[in-house]
Amino acid sequence: MNIGDVAERSGVPAKTIRYYEDIGLVKPTRGRNGYREFEERELHRLAFIGRARSLGFTIEDCRDLLALYDDASRASAEVKRVAEQNLQEIDAKISGLKAMRDTLRYLVEQCSGDHRPDCPILKSLSNGPAHNL
Repeated sequence: MNIGDVAERSGVPAKTIRYYEDIGLVKPTRGRNGYREFEERELHRLAFIGRARSLGFTIEDCRDLLALYDDASRASAEVKRVAEQNLQEIDAKISGLKAMRDTLRYLVEQCSGDHRPDCPILKSLSNGPAHNL
């Protein structure tokens, strides 16, 4: 398969596939013409990486998960550890987004939104970090 076919079938853009090749996540062969030739194994790996990335796993997490996937003697505890760490990071991001939303909601409520130039939103933005409200 060529890169276009693999991109379509895996759902991973060709540009991303080239990047994954550059960092060693996939290793397609090269034909005589120099074009990448992908086997089913690389297609499967790309789909795996795409699903993992959609769940928030980092590139390094994907590298670890692929190594665990390839290791028939792996302990599922290692896979769970990687997933739990990712889950904790997602929870922290959600917490941060909620705090950001609450701060912005407060600022929007404080702004009268009328014809006057006084604006608590701009005043807050000019006074430094948002967490100091």
